[in-house]
Amino acid sequence: MDFSLSDEQRLIIKTTRDFVRNELVPHEPEVERTGVLRPELHRELKAKAIEAGLYAANMPSEVGGAGLDTVTWVLYEKELGWTGYALHYGCVGRPSNILLACQGEQRERYLLPAVRGERVECLAMTEPTAGSDLRGMRATAVAAGGDFIINGTKHFISHADHADFVILFAATGEEAAARGKRKQITAFLVDVGHPGFTIRPGYANVSHRGYTNSILEFSDCRVPSSAILGELHRGFEVANSWLGATRLQVAATCLGRAERALELATQWSAQRVQFGQPIGKFQGVSFKLADMAVELRAAELLTLQAAWKQDQGTATDTDMAIAKLKASEMLAMVADEALQIHGGMGLMSDLPLERIWRDARIERIWEGTSEIQRHIISRALLRPLGA
Repeated sequence: MDFSLSDEQRLIIKTTRDFVRNELVPHEPEVERTGVLRPELHRELKAKAIEAGLYAANMPSEVGGAGLDTVTWVLYEKELGWTGYALHYGCVGRPSNILLACQGEQRERYLLPAVRGERVECLAMTEPTAGSDLRGMRATAVAAGGDFIINGTKHFISHADHADFVILFAATGEEAAARGKRKQITAFLVDVGHPGFTIRPGYANVSHRGYTNSILEFSDCRVPSSAILGELHRGFEVANSWLGATRLQVAATCLGRAERALELATQWSAQRVQFGQPIGKFQGVSFKLADMAVELRAAELLTLQAAWKQDQGTATDTDMAIAKLKASEMLAMVADEALQIHGGMGLMSDLPLERIWRDARIERIWEGTSEIQRHIISRALLRPLGA
């Protein structure tokens, strides 16, 4: 790996960093206080992100995106991670690269408008009874002539309340497998407002205020076969082309927030005086800073290595799992230690630390829990030995 950065990479980092800190960070107090990203503010910041060339930076240039290589994209995501999801994901959109599976008319209706920022997608996999176990999903899409009838419920669906369409995964059949029958999954593109499709408010939660989740209900929702994204019964292949990228995205944004927490803790340790000297002089504090820096550096290297391997065409699910696992658990540790160093002040909303601490908790759950990541990693170790 070459650890040097090109002039272009430095420019992208600086542009993203300046945008985040000048345009997004000033609105953090309002979002935290109200739990809402105002529609007019959302439109304003989104327009600025598009003008700055930061929107859809994860998408290939041939469809109108920035066409960043994976390493550069991770560096960009790290800068965005400095602030909360409501602001950086809501306003600086990165359409799901699963939309690259769009064919024919789907490209004009879904993919290209999403890249231009004219339409927004949400992804619907998780159900009340099927989280990590996607094969256990109960939502079904039953063939009826040339159409499919969709029934079922999805929940924890991020930003569905301001999406224009949903990428829906539903069971469309069964197939024989080594351990008996298993469900076949298909991906569909369904417009918000389509008959039989209802969006309800989701759950209040402690992480990422303003970045909402919703409940999606499908009741005899009839869609044409042209709504299939990819191929019938091949939804897992479509999903697998996407999951690695999102896990890497989570890892990268965790790096940004951890870096912010460490910076705050370091400044506090140098300025806060107790017993006649800065608290950073005490080994109990200075060693915390050292451990935080080591963990952050390790997570950053693992994330960049996975990104580099992706660019070389050699990345595996294990590489993505290692990056996501390490970075999300590192953020939890760094956020907690940074708050501890600040003492009671760390829990006050005057500082962003209590938000970073709260927000960190979801990172070990969504896009595959830490347990799922460990399963992927251990399976890769054991399978070659027949275990």
